[in-house]
Amino acid sequence: MTTHDRTAESGEDAIPGKPNSASRTTLSHIMTSNETNLLGTVHGGVIMKLVDDVAGAVAGRHSGGPAVTASMDEMAFLEPVRVGDLVHVKAQVNWTGRSSMEIGVRVLAERWNESRPATQVGSAYLVFAAVDENGKPRTVPPVLPETDRDRRRYQEAQIRRTHRLARRRAIMELRQNRAAEGYED
Repeated sequence: MTTHDRTAESGEDAIPGKPNSASRTTLSHIMTSNETNLLGTVHGGVIMKLVDDVAGAVAGRHSGGPAVTASMDEMAFLEPVRVGDLVHVKAQVNWTGRSSMEIGVRVLAERWNESRPATQVGSAYLVFAAVDENGKPRTVPPVLPETDRDRRRYQEAQIRRTHRLARRRAIMELRQNRAAEGYED
């Protein structure tokens, strides 16, 4: 069942869906010596900031307003990024719930002065929540996957969501059991 189906069944006013391409965004940045660590490569935190920036732009575009980072599900660094690399951070909405969105991000790098194809150096999945002017959750449009790749990403995002929720439930249950046994954490 899709988000759109759930909205229609619940009797809420249906928000028209948006295709993945409506909010897909790329952020590009040339890495400088100001962004390096002691090894001479770019700080992972610099890459994470770019990832959060582009994911926030995608979430805001898709939801039509403010959205905040709820979680970073996974961040994988596949290759180091060096000074002089032109980094492209590409993002799109993979899945939507009532007020949340999973944003998938790919990080690519190429030498600024070479004409070779960019290589993937990282990836991440973030969850954003759309909020109103008071910081309260607001409803987002359902995402409408357009291609087989988009449909695969949507299905994979549903699996990640199921795992996030199960992990959260298991941790809360463990904490409750420990508290009932008299343990203070």
